[in-house]
Amino acid sequence: MSEKIFLASTNAGKRAEFAALLAAHGFELGPAIAYPEVAENAADYLGNAALKAEALHEELRRRGIAAMLFADDSGLGIDALAGAPGIRSARYGGRELSWPQRRALILAELAEVPDASRTATFHCALVGIDDAGKRYRGLGETRGRIARGERGEGGFGYDPLFLPEGESRTYAEMSAAEKARTSHRARALQALVATMHR
Repeated sequence: MSEKIFLASTNAGKRAEFAALLAAHGFELGPAIAYPEVAENAADYLGNAALKAEALHEELRRRGIAAMLFADDSGLGIDALAGAPGIRSARYGGRELSWPQRRALILAELAEVPDASRTATFHCALVGIDDAGKRYRGLGETRGRIARGERGEGGFGYDPLFLPEGESRTYAEMSAAEKARTSHRARALQALVATMHR
């Protein structure tokens, strides 16, 4: 029976992606656990991931659940926008915007930017905490560029805009398995799992 690992997220797309990634490492994603919302006001992705991991860790302890958990903070840094949206990726343009509106905003801001200058990096930081309180971390990134328009029906967030290096398809045009070959989340999880076995 595989070990359950809890994730500090209620984002359905992110949970589905991590469920498949964890299964590849022999783990099972535990059910979503509501925990007190934290202000993601750290200076970097790793700091924000740590805030969420700590909040879920405390909630699991409060419920008497002894298990490994992890939290991620991910974002898209676009070179032509001086690294924006960056750590504000999920709030870019304001919390009230929907994801299609955020993607439209990005495309509008890059409208005059030539293809060669539409380079970008997807970042992911993971912080894990086991039932004894020991911490683990993993970082991953994927370079690519921003497409001229939305493409594909899969994925979530900025996936319909992102073309990983060497690919002519966006992440939203790929299957979950294809995306996992180059995904920033897959790379971060691989790094975190490696630290667990040291």
